[in-house]
Amino acid sequence: MKQKKQSSLACILGYAGGYRNLTLLGCILSALSAVLGLIPYVCVWLAARDVLETWPALTGVSGSARWGWTAVWTAVISIALYFAALMSTHIAAFRTARNIRRAAMAHVLKLPLGFFTGSQSGRLRKLIDDNAGLTEDLLAHKLPDLAGTIVTPVAAVLMLFLFDWKMGLLCLLTMVLALLSMCLMMGGKNAGFFHRYQKEIERMSGEAVEYVRGIPVVKMFQQTVYSFKAFYAAIRDYSNLASQYAMSCRVGQTCFLTFINGAFALLIPAALLHASGGDVRTVLVNFIFYALFAPACGQMINRIMYMSEAVMEADEAVGRLDEILNQKPMENTGAQKRPANAAVSFDHVTFTYPGSDRPALSDVSFSVRPGQVTALVGPSGGGKTTAASLIPRFWDADSGTVSIGGVNVREIKTEDLMNQISFVFQDTRLFKESLLDNIRAARPDASRDEALSAAHAAQCDDILEKLPQGLDTVVGAKGVYLSGGEQQRIALARAILKDAPIVVLDEATAFADPENEHQIQKAFEALIRNKTVLMIAHRLSTVQDADHIIVLNGGKIAEQGSHESLLAQHGIYAAMWKDYQRSARWKVGRTDPKSGKGEKTV
Repeated sequence: MKQKKQSSLACILGYAGGYRNLTLLGCILSALSAVLGLIPYVCVWLAARDVLETWPALTGVSGSARWGWTAVWTAVISIALYFAALMSTHIAAFRTARNIRRAAMAHVLKLPLGFFTGSQSGRLRKLIDDNAGLTEDLLAHKLPDLAGTIVTPVAAVLMLFLFDWKMGLLCLLTMVLALLSMCLMMGGKNAGFFHRYQKEIERMSGEAVEYVRGIPVVKMFQQTVYSFKAFYAAIRDYSNLASQYAMSCRVGQTCFLTFINGAFALLIPAALLHASGGDVRTVLVNFIFYALFAPACGQMINRIMYMSEAVMEADEAVGRLDEILNQKPMENTGAQKRPANAAVSFDHVTFTYPGSDRPALSDVSFSVRPGQVTALVGPSGGGKTTAASLIPRFWDADSGTVSIGGVNVREIKTEDLMNQISFVFQDTRLFKESLLDNIRAARPDASRDEALSAAHAAQCDDILEKLPQGLDTVVGAKGVYLSGGEQQRIALARAILKDAPIVVLDEATAFADPENEHQIQKAFEALIRNKTVLMIAHRLSTVQDADHIIVLNGGKIAEQGSHESLLAQHGIYAAMWKDYQRSARWKVGRTDPKSGKGEKTV
């Protein structure tokens, strides 16, 4: 049997915890405030009746003062109750939004690391922070207003027919027409507007972040117009969507505003016709009441409209948050075990990225012995980085087993698994903190001397010497900026300090100049000594001394062996080595004007 989907409001209140009762209290107080807010209108009618009954003598109208004070005190009490209601719902709303953010972040921390490599940071921030914030307005303002909106129409309809049913019917007619106009404006093709609106906002936010990040490259190659295309397209689509919605609401909005503010157009002729054949004083008293009460009815309809908008926002917020909460977290199977050693093994592993119909790895099997350096090489898109990412569980294999020390990585506690592996990627990330804190990110409890020793082993002495505060120099905003190769060496210092038994190197020298590459290679010697190493590289000179080389092509193992044995096979690796050697010898030369050929530079 299909389970009924939980409403957005029930889902949001599920995060409120003990503050749910505070939300309920706020709604009750708001309903009481709304009922008390109607009493002053009755008091005005009673006071006007007393005055007109004795007009022009104005004797015996002392009771009017009593009605006036009653109106004042009920209005004051109504305002006080509404203030108490909003205080209660605001406290509950802030705590609920906090709980939603906590739940989302707690779930995010359980997701595979690969989830973050494929998500735009701007979009992810909006999904968690902004959508949690959307629930605050619903709980803090719109929900207590809804309680008043539900109670007020019932009392208002009774009051409309209490004094003069004909004038009351006219006021009710304007309310019904206003509601129909609102349904016309928000229904039909406009019903899904808010969902489309939020998608365009997310797209624009993500494109803005990506564009700002790429500004240095854009300016370097003078590609401003072309690089702006994606961001501009997002802005244009958002603008078109908003404009189309606004234009489609013209008729509905015009009718809505006309009806909620047009009660006077019906009440005045009705009062004149009614007075011509009856008691003028009674008609005048009733007209005064309905003339004052009609705008209050319009305000009530406005609240209903804003409430429906808040509900759409809440539906969208819950739906967007579910995009994260429905992501499958990493799961540990069986009893959690500790690896016996640092050996890495792939046993018939197949893996396909989410949303892809083609396996990135297909039936891959190989082993890396403790203390051995294994290199993964091959054409781009062959599956090298994918294979390396399965070891720390950036993703989990669809079939087959990835194991460390004879234990399936799914059966290793996440903390223990992370302690087993050090990573050095081509895209190094340094925090906007001191170099000391950046290095100690691998081991927060490490001493300053240990961090300094790791920096020395990573060939960072020249970096520390030129910086104003050495190891305490702040990197990034309001600090210093390091070159790609210098950042890579700091990352190596971090990995050396961690001293994990398994090291994964993914294109660690990709952005290094020759001088930095030489120092990085020396740092590698300190990092990989007596470690199990899996190295990914396109520069084949960095892997020719590896104990074992695996050539991945199209997600499958095409060849494997030592450098010499692979050259002897005259296969993919041999062709790659030949191309690498040719590119290494190539130099920029001048063209011979006579022959039209470049100068010989080999």
